[in-house]
Amino acid sequence: MLGAYMGKILWVNLSTGEIKEEKLDEKIYREYLGGYGLGAKILYDRQKGGVDPLGPDNILGLVTGPLTGTPAVAGARYVAVAKSPITGGWGDANSGGYFGPYLKFAGYDAVFFEGISKKPVYLHFDNGKAELKDAGHLWGMDTYETEDALKAEYGKDTHVSCIGPAGEMCSLISCIITKRGAAAGRSGLGAVMGSKKLKAVSVTGKMEVPIADKARMDELRKEQIHNINNPPPGPMAEMNKMMSQYGTTSMTDRNAHSGDTPVKNWGGVGVIDLPNVDGLKKEAATHNRKKAEPCWRCPISCQASLYAGEGEYKYPEDTRRIEYETQASFGTLCLNTNAEALNMCNHLCNSYGIDTISGGCVMAFAIECYENGIITRKDTDGIELTWANHQALVAMTEKMCKREGLGAVLADGVKVAAEKIGKGAEKYAVHIGGQELGMHDPKLVGFMGNFAAARFQMDATPGRHTAGFGPEGFRGHITNAAGICLFGSMGPPGGKNYTLENINAATGWDLTQEELDKIAERIANIRHLFNLREGINPLDWEVHPRIVGKPPQKEGPLAGVTADLEAQVYWCLGALDWDRKTTKPSKNKLLELGLNDIAEELWPPDAGPQSGPPG
Repeated sequence: MLGAYMGKILWVNLSTGEIKEEKLDEKIYREYLGGYGLGAKILYDRQKGGVDPLGPDNILGLVTGPLTGTPAVAGARYVAVAKSPITGGWGDANSGGYFGPYLKFAGYDAVFFEGISKKPVYLHFDNGKAELKDAGHLWGMDTYETEDALKAEYGKDTHVSCIGPAGEMCSLISCIITKRGAAAGRSGLGAVMGSKKLKAVSVTGKMEVPIADKARMDELRKEQIHNINNPPPGPMAEMNKMMSQYGTTSMTDRNAHSGDTPVKNWGGVGVIDLPNVDGLKKEAATHNRKKAEPCWRCPISCQASLYAGEGEYKYPEDTRRIEYETQASFGTLCLNTNAEALNMCNHLCNSYGIDTISGGCVMAFAIECYENGIITRKDTDGIELTWANHQALVAMTEKMCKREGLGAVLADGVKVAAEKIGKGAEKYAVHIGGQELGMHDPKLVGFMGNFAAARFQMDATPGRHTAGFGPEGFRGHITNAAGICLFGSMGPPGGKNYTLENINAATGWDLTQEELDKIAERIANIRHLFNLREGINPLDWEVHPRIVGKPPQKEGPLAGVTADLEAQVYWCLGALDWDRKTTKPSKNKLLELGLNDIAEELWPPDAGPQSGPPG
C-alpha cells in the first residue's frame, strides 16, 4: 500500500449539500505530490477558465502533502487553493498549525468545496466521516471565538480553520486562520471562503498516516533535530539559536537598515527615514511573551503567544506574537516603531481574518495618499493618518477590519482602493497584478536569490517572497507540495536532502533528485498554465517602479541600485523553455512533463514553432 497518503479526497457541493469521497490514483500523487501541486492539477482539470472568483464555480481546496502529519520535521503544513479574487488568476496560501495533520488523521488528503451555500455552514470531520453543519451561531464571530466555540463543542483535540468577519464581508485581502493567528494569508482566499458562506472547517481524528518505512523516518527526524540543535558555526547556527525564542523578529531591525526590508511604502531608506529601530528589535517584540506555540510536533518552535496587553493597547491574552512580515508591513512600511501598536494591529488582523502583509501595505498606501492630499481628514473620519502615528494606524486598521468608512475601501487592497479613490492614488499603490508584496526588497540580492525581482513578477502568485522562479524555484515547489515548512527544509550547504529522503521513506518510492526536480517543474508549469487559461501573461503585469529601483535610491545601502528585472525574466524564461513574449511553455516541454493534453490544446498543429523560446 502507498505510504504517506490517506488515499482519499472529499468533495463538498455547498449549493446542494452533497458530499462525496474520491480515491485518487497513485500516479497523480507521484506527479504532483500534494499541497498546491495537487491542488493546481485538480483545479486545472475540473474548473473552467473565466469563472467568477467569488461565484459558485470557483473551487476552494484545502490540501495537505505527503509529509503532513508524519515524523518529518515541520510536517504540519496545508495549502488553501482557488482562483484568486485579487489577481484573477491562480491563488494559493500556505499555513501551519495543527489543522493539516489532523485533516489527514480524520482520513483525508484534501477537501474541495464548490457551489455556494444558502446559509452559513461549517464542515466537521470526525475519523473518516464529514458532515455539513449550520453555522448561524458562528457567523459574525471573530476567528478566536469561532475556534473556541468549535473546540468547546467537539473537544480540545479538534482543530479549526476559519474566516473572521472580514472574510464574511468578502474583503479581498481577507484570509483563512487556524490556531489563533496561523494564516493562509495570501491571494484573498478568505473572501472565496466567505463568498461560499463557509465559516469554518473543523477536524477531529485519530487515524494514523501510513508510513512505508517508519523506522527510517524516525531515524531521519532524530538526525535532523540533532543538526538543528548543533549546526556548524555560521549564519545557520545564529538563526537556529534565535528562532525558538524570537521567531522571525530577530531580523527586522537589522533588515530595516540593510536595505532588505522596504521602508515608507517602498519609497524610503531605512537609515535615513527610520534611524531609530529600537521598537522593531526582537526584545521589543517578545517582551510580553507568554509561551511557545509550535506547530504540530515542530522542534523549531518559532511561534509564541503573548500575555494580555496592559498599556495603551489592550489586546487579549494568547494573541499571537508578531512575526517579521507583520513587523515590516505595519512597522517599517508605515514608519511605525511602537511595539505595542504592532501587536494590536497583528491582533486585529488575526481576529478579523486579514492578511497582515496586505493589511500593512494598504495602510502605508493610505498614509502616503493622506500626505499628498488625495485623502483628507474628512475621508478618514478625523484620523490624522500620518507617518509614524501609531494611534492613527491602529484606528484605521480597525476600520479596515470592520469595513467602516475609508476602511471599507482599503479592505480590498491597494489596487482596488487606488481605483476607487482616484485622483492619482495609483502612483502610491505598490503591487504586482493586484497583490501586495512580501517584505523583502528584490534589489538586495541575498535571502531571495539571484532572481528576486523575477519571482515577484513571474510566479503564478505575484509578490510572493517565499516563492521562486525558474530552476531556482524548484526546491520551494517541493517544500510547499510536500507539506513541510520552509524552515524545516533548510539545512547547511552540502548537507543531506531530508525532504527527498523523507518523501521516499514515507511513500515507499525511490525518487531521485532529478525526478523530484521534474515534479517541481511540472507544478510550476501547471500553476502558470492556470493563469494562461485565465488570459494572464505575467509580462503584462505592471511592476511599480519603486520595487526595482526606478529611479534608484540616492542614499543608503541600495543607493544607485536598480534590479535588472528584464534580464532576470529573460534568462529564466529561456531556462524553463517558455516563450519570451507569450510565456507559453513549448510543446516539447509540456510533452516532456507528461502534460500531453494541455500541449495539444496550447499548441494545435497550425500554431507554428512549438519548441524553444525565441531569441
